[in-house]
Amino acid sequence: MDFFNDLVEIKSVDSAIQKLYSLTTITPKVQQAIDMATTYHQGQLRKSGIPYVIHPLCVACIVAFYGGDETMLCAALLHDVVEDTLCDIEEIQKHFGWDVGHLVDALTKIVEIRKEELNTNVNEKLAASALSFRKMLLASIKDIRALVIKISDRMHNMLTLDALPAYKQKRIAEETLIVYAPIAHRLGIASLKNELEDRSFYYIFPEEYQQIDQYIKENNQSITLKLNSFAQKIAKILLQNGFTEKDFEIESRVKRHYSVYLKMQRKGIGIDEILDLLAVRIIVSTPLLCYKVLGLLHLELKPVISRLKDYIALPKENGYQTIHTTIFENSSIYEVQIRTFDMHKSAQYGIAAHWKYKSGGREPNLEWLNNIQYQNDTIEEFYELAKNDLYKEDMIVFSPAGDIYNLPVGAVALDFAYAVHSDIGDNAKQAYINHKKASLLQPLRNGDIVRITLFNKDEQTNPRCTWIDAVKTSRAKNHIRIQCQTRLKEIDTKSTINILKTIFDSSQKTILTYLKENNLESNLYRAARDSAYLKDIKNILKGNFVREVNFLGKIKINMLKLKEMVFDNIVLQTNRNINGVVFDYCCYPKFGDNIVALKNGQKAYIHHKMCKRAIEEIEKGHDMLFVQWVNTQKYTYKIIIALNNHQSALIGFLTILAKYNCRVMSVDFNSLEHQFSTYCQICFETDSQNIKTLKDTLTKKYKIIEFSNLKDAYSG
Repeated sequence: MDFFNDLVEIKSVDSAIQKLYSLTTITPKVQQAIDMATTYHQGQLRKSGIPYVIHPLCVACIVAFYGGDETMLCAALLHDVVEDTLCDIEEIQKHFGWDVGHLVDALTKIVEIRKEELNTNVNEKLAASALSFRKMLLASIKDIRALVIKISDRMHNMLTLDALPAYKQKRIAEETLIVYAPIAHRLGIASLKNELEDRSFYYIFPEEYQQIDQYIKENNQSITLKLNSFAQKIAKILLQNGFTEKDFEIESRVKRHYSVYLKMQRKGIGIDEILDLLAVRIIVSTPLLCYKVLGLLHLELKPVISRLKDYIALPKENGYQTIHTTIFENSSIYEVQIRTFDMHKSAQYGIAAHWKYKSGGREPNLEWLNNIQYQNDTIEEFYELAKNDLYKEDMIVFSPAGDIYNLPVGAVALDFAYAVHSDIGDNAKQAYINHKKASLLQPLRNGDIVRITLFNKDEQTNPRCTWIDAVKTSRAKNHIRIQCQTRLKEIDTKSTINILKTIFDSSQKTILTYLKENNLESNLYRAARDSAYLKDIKNILKGNFVREVNFLGKIKINMLKLKEMVFDNIVLQTNRNINGVVFDYCCYPKFGDNIVALKNGQKAYIHHKMCKRAIEEIEKGHDMLFVQWVNTQKYTYKIIIALNNHQSALIGFLTILAKYNCRVMSVDFNSLEHQFSTYCQICFETDSQNIKTLKDTLTKKYKIIEFSNLKDAYSG
């Protein structure tokens, strides 16, 4: 975004003040805050050598850009004076009032929490401490304005990160990706979230960033031509169907670098295999016109119905509203977003849109803020697999030799490859349709002549697991499924060896030797999926270790017993001390996906099985743990009760919940309307949907004000 690039170039106090003047009206109080910040930060320099006061001035610029009012601007300008200078909170309250002082105090509190929570051990990744910091941050800071200012503060730090040494750059970038970008996402501020993610990605994985950046630059001309051509085609369709040029706007772009990287990681594919690298956004005046545009595009072009998502009818939790659809057009796939101008403002600015545009509409529900620390944040949703049979008719296509193949209408070049022979499909590299180079996923037309080129024997090919919904024939679907299952078996086999190595604290070589001696090699992959089978193998191998002379001197037999450990929706089987589970930021697996657990210190790091980084660690023989998703659905409930005696009554109430295997998520006296009343709100999870018995028990002993199920249409 040009705005952020402009801030990077600010090197003097005068230019920072000028920028702030251009973004907002400078009231006497804001001017007073500028003067106080300048005075207290006098003589202080940043690592880059520029005056320190430029930083709070630029943070105030970001807050102003997102519509912050006088109070927020003053707090942004003064957010570091209590922490870094001799100024105290009482002086700020004296000159600026309670509200500004309250915000500055909250921002100072964030700094204190960060210092305490980010003291990581040598053997512990930053991710675990950063997640802990995020929990503390969101549990402690209830004022949305403080979070917006803090995210703006972090945004400017990311813009000026080049001045720091490499190890600090990476550490701050990791913390940004784990803590601040998800909060910006939950607040609905997409423009901030995207910038934080991409700039963090640049420092954490520089090689991967450069790979994606180079690909986009090298293909810039063809990408631009494709996007312009597609945008013109959409405009023509709209103009021919009652729209005028004033009725709509069309924007086009390439997906963000980090978004592309996540897709590559989750699917185990290269950038040239990303299906929807190109995106187009159509903006109109009313929701009804959004649906008219959708209908016209689906009638005139070829939609991928399995990719249709209607967030206008069912908005996301953070208030996001847009229709998403995907279109096949001229051998390319485009993600198309359709929204109104108001929805566009909300999508870019989130909660800040209510300040920036002074909209009179109802602000989005922010109840999620209390429970965000218990959620697994995903920066982007997985490609949703569906099996809609869109086309029934048959068509005829030809091989270069003139052989005839019958395929369903809508079949793609890869369907043809599998129709010729399964080996051709498995090793297909490129398609030529009517002598022109084309994607393997390009839809075929009646009478097309198709030629398939193959990978060489020495070229390694990865299963195209996410293409299973792009192909139309059962033959192609089955073979892709078999390829993926084979690959997963290979990963599971190697994972089992690493899990056994971790259990016995031994080497891969020793484990492999004993497996061979006991003829346990053939179905080894099963042990990574079936805990009972893993225990059987462990017990058999135990006999080999017992016979070793030095073995009993190193480890007792009872230390080999596996115990079940449950962390939210994750179950581990291990004989090691594990105190937590972390979803690493490289792949973010969703509930139900194939996962592996890498052991690091006393933490289990969860990855998607197809994650490139995880596979590399598995190949190296990294310590691993048996992992599964909890095989139950959790139901979330909220209870508001009247307690006469906080201590004893609350203890008794929580004891009853524990007896019914309920997991307490939050206990809150302060969020209710009467802050000092005896009412208490408790949110909890349970595996059982039949909650009647628990409710009856509680009703007999306590005054229940409200008992509600939080599961609704927006969850999942």
